[in-house]
Amino acid sequence: MDHLIARLVSLTDANDCLRALLDAVPIDQIVFTSSLGLEDQVITDLLWGKGHPVDIVVLDTGRLHPETYAVMSHTQTHYQRRHRVMMPDPAEVESLVNTHGINCFYDTVALRQRCCAIRKTHPLQRALTGKTAWVTGIRREQSPYRATMQRAAWDDENGLLKVNPLLDWSLDAVWEHVRTHGVPINGLHAKGYPSIGCAPCTRAVPEGQDSRSGRWWWESRDEGHSECGLHRRSSPT
Repeated sequence: MDHLIARLVSLTDANDCLRALLDAVPIDQIVFTSSLGLEDQVITDLLWGKGHPVDIVVLDTGRLHPETYAVMSHTQTHYQRRHRVMMPDPAEVESLVNTHGINCFYDTVALRQRCCAIRKTHPLQRALTGKTAWVTGIRREQSPYRATMQRAAWDDENGLLKVNPLLDWSLDAVWEHVRTHGVPINGLHAKGYPSIGCAPCTRAVPEGQDSRSGRWWWESRDEGHSECGLHRRSSPT
């Protein structure tokens, strides 16, 4: 695994990185999780658009924007493949909502993190179970925290290889790929949403601001609250 990680880290081209991963790991052992945002649609095109039937998982929290469901449908039609949709445990959602309220995530950071864990992190853990490699659309430019990540690394939390093929891509490069290849994109991007999440917890961002600043905007940024827990360790259980 160390040799593969070193190989992937050395490959600056996203296509080369994905090809090397597909050469080294059985395709049924690879999972790509998509928020149906801009970067993830590019990864989808690099996989499904090139005939690689990698398992692409969408975490349907039950609170997504209508535009997100629309682009999921459009993407499935465009590539003639279906995402694997993972939903939260209804019992966990019911317990949270009945105990703390439907919009409890606005009340405290702890409750917001608990909601993210139930609706996103726990379904993610089920999606990654038994897999060898996890592909994401993370880019360094997205946030100071993401700027510290590597193109490939061992994920101790989930016990598998994590690969970020677009890590060094600029936003301009992402848009160029989308336009050149006719990739379906989420309608929220035209409304000023650079990052796609749950509807109550995501808002448009003024041009020039951190692309993650529209996530959980009511919280202090001092503690790095631009992540829901999918890409941070020790999320609440």
